[in-house]
Formats: sequence, C-alpha cells, structure tokens
Amino acid sequence: MPHFDLPLAALREHRSTVQAPDDFAEFWASTLEGARAAGGETYARPVDNGLALVETHDVTFAGFAGDPISAWLHVPAGREPAGVVVEFLGYSGGRGYAHQQSEWVLAGYAHLLVDTRGQGYAHGKPGATADPHGSDPAAPGHLTRGISSPETHYYRRVFTDAARAVDVAHELMPGLPVVVAGISQGGGIAIAAAALGEGVAAALVDVPFLCDFPRATSITDRAPYAEIVTYLAAHRDRVDDVFRTLSYVDGVNLARLADVPALFSVGLMDATCPPSTVFGAYDAWAGADKDIAVYPYNDHEGGGPLHRRVQLDWLRDRLSA
Repeated sequence: MPHFDLPLAALREHRSTVQAPDDFAEFWASTLEGARAAGGETYARPVDNGLALVETHDVTFAGFAGDPISAWLHVPAGREPAGVVVEFLGYSGGRGYAHQQSEWVLAGYAHLLVDTRGQGYAHGKPGATADPHGSDPAAPGHLTRGISSPETHYYRRVFTDAARAVDVAHELMPGLPVVVAGISQGGGIAIAAAALGEGVAAALVDVPFLCDFPRATSITDRAPYAEIVTYLAAHRDRVDDVFRTLSYVDGVNLARLADVPALFSVGLMDATCPPSTVFGAYDAWAGADKDIAVYPYNDHEGGGPLHRRVQLDWLRDRLSA
C-alpha cells in the first residue's frame, strides 16, 4: 500500500469535521448510570496457567445491562505491580488462553485483558463472552449491528463494558494506577475507556479503529469500515441516520472528553485505519499531555514490537512522575 492519505505535515494540521450530537454527554452519562445500577458481582477465580512467574485469575464482571464479561487478570508472581494495564482487543480477537502473555506482566504491571462481547473467533485467541442482544438487519460483522439507533448500536454495549472494566481494575487492584491500552479496535475502545472510565491514569492508543467514520468510509475500502459501505449500498435512504448513530461512538467525539496523558501511534500506509482518522482523534484529545509516534512505511501493524518499547519507557516515566 503506497501513501494514499494526506502528507504528514498536513496530517499534523488536520482537524476532523465530525460533530458530537447535542445529547452526547447525557447519552453516555445515562448509559453508564444504567449499567452500574444493573449491578452484578465481580468474580476472580485463580487458574493454573502452567507458568511460574505469572499468576492468573479468570475474571467475570457485569458490563452493559449487567451482562457477564470475561477477562484474564495476570499479575507478576511475588511482586507488587507498578500499575494495572487494562487492554482491549483488536477486531475479531478474544482473550485467548490463560498462558498467553504480553510484555506488560514481564514489565511489572498487572494486566487485565478484556474480552470483546460477541467476538473471539480469530487470531488463535478464542473469546468467552456472548452478546445476548439482537439486531435489525445488518451487514456481516459488528459495525452495523443495531445501527438503527444509538441506543441499540453494538458499540454502545462494548464501550460500556470498557468503562466497567476500568471500575473492575480499581476493584481488584485497589490503589494502583489504571492505564487503558489497545491496538486497532482495541485502540478505539481504549479511547472510549479513557473518556468514560473513572480514575484512568493514562492511555496507550495504537492505530485506532472507530474514528471519523464519514472520512474513513470515503477513503478506504478495507474491512471493517467496508461493512458500513456494504450496508449503505443496500439501505440507500439511511445514510444520515447511520452516521448520526455512529457519531455517538466515534472516537473523535469521545477523545474530546479524554483529558488523561496519552500516547498514540499511526502507520502512514495504514489503509485499515487511515492516518487522517487517527490524527483526527489525536488532535481532538482533550488532555494536554499527548504524543503520537509516526511510522511512515508501515500499514496497520503500526510500530509493532518497536513501539512496545516506546510505550514501556513512556509509561514508566508517566507513572513514576
């Protein structure tokens, strides 16, 4: 994929034209109030992961409408963690198996790896969380599930689960700073968690999906954004309604509510999450302490393992401060 979006200098000046609906803040406040009022216990059961240096708990907590959401909590064995990294997953991935690890535990952090409801069918990482809510006719995938209104849209439920996961991280690891993180869809969910969650210390947002839907659908034909195009090609009279619904879950609008320190990343050859959509959310981020790592010749893999080291250093500096 060649460079297809704006040049880097123009990307740094780019401003998204996405606008939040008038009741945006009220919509999310009432959604989260309803989820917390629905109640539900948090369960954390120790499991044998076969590892000597990591302790793992199988976590179930109450998300949107009290629905049970699965997660793994990994903790360094015999060591007080420096913080909790709450990680959200890329499109179609699940939490996987108890022995599958990332660098976060090795770096001394507790790691809450959160399932995405109704997903977990790819990348060798099965999920364990259902999405028990129905949908009107939709394109294959998740983007158009419940697209008829913001109240029924799939990502309203996912983002509520994310905010509740932040609550659970504080509950399970009291007194520790809570960081939200994710790549692609996980990056978009991390934006929502930083905006909607309580007591978030920092956000690590990599090549985020779910940002500036109108622009994304006009400049890339890659999935998952292509699901919206497929849907609108059949439902020609629903364009305005669809983009109104999506405005409630657009990462640009949610970034305007997020005022915690943030490190973004972007690949300038990324045709899955186009660079201008990433910069749109980055520019909208409300917090003054923000930075973006740019990888000029990378597609949706972004900075990969090189960027993980950048994150480790950045996070250590923020939490030690």
